[in-house]
Amino acid sequence: MSTQPRKPEPEGASVTDDIDADDVGFAPAVSQTGEEASGPDRAPRARHRPWRRRIASGMVLLAALASMGGLYALFANASGAGVRAATQADINAGHSLFEASCITCHGANLQGVVGRGPSLVSVGGAAVYFQVSTGRMPLAQQGPEAYRKPPKFNEQEVEQLAAYVQTFGGGPDIPTGDLRAGDLGQGGELFRINCAQCHGVSGKGAPLSAGKVAPGLEEATDKQIYTAMLTGPENMPIFSDNQLTPEQKRAIVNYVQTIKASKDPGGSGIGRIGPVSEGVVIWIVGVGLLMATILWIGAKA
Repeated sequence: MSTQPRKPEPEGASVTDDIDADDVGFAPAVSQTGEEASGPDRAPRARHRPWRRRIASGMVLLAALASMGGLYALFANASGAGVRAATQADINAGHSLFEASCITCHGANLQGVVGRGPSLVSVGGAAVYFQVSTGRMPLAQQGPEAYRKPPKFNEQEVEQLAAYVQTFGGGPDIPTGDLRAGDLGQGGELFRINCAQCHGVSGKGAPLSAGKVAPGLEEATDKQIYTAMLTGPENMPIFSDNQLTPEQKRAIVNYVQTIKASKDPGGSGIGRIGPVSEGVVIWIVGVGLLMATILWIGAKA
């Protein structure tokens, strides 16, 4: 059997040149020249749209920021302690007490009366609790300072008044729960940094300018100390949860109440203001006794 001699392939030709695309059953994606095949059966390649990705990324970022802001508002506005749930009966009773004792100075709609009393809208129940439970309100007379005195209302009536005022614009409410559940050492450090310059290192109080006074804390209760930090009465600054966290406020309450209850070791602490005060007292008293003794001996001689 004889065979036909195979023709030599031209230089640069490929074996694929002899293959028919119809015989194979599909069209190659890339032609022999390296160019993409074109035809009605091939779908055009989708173009990238960078602006769509940017818009999608921006929407995701905005959603994340909105979620973070909502969570912050939820937790930052809280006092850190529980708040008393007032009933409608408490609010109605507080309304009656307000009309009987407060409306003259603070107005029928709590908008305040010029020359008599400020507006109570949005001050919150915590401010009412501090002012009324310490006897500062109702105010006995106008002056630079509202001094502590026996309260006119009992605890239940104070909370009812606070519940009524709370309905006008909200604001910090009366905290509940254990208000001393804080670290004692941290409370002492925070008190010396934020409170001692006005109330004294021992909480005995001190005079301020223009006839005003930073009151002593001897009679202050847990709620009164905490609500004072929440509302900033008189010249006291407001300590928001961004400045002092609820845990730090409870630590300060724990420290103040602990030093009030503890006794001074070794006798009288003379206001707990340190050895300098004790030296001054010893010097004045000692020199006075020495002079009296000299005069007595001279008189006898």
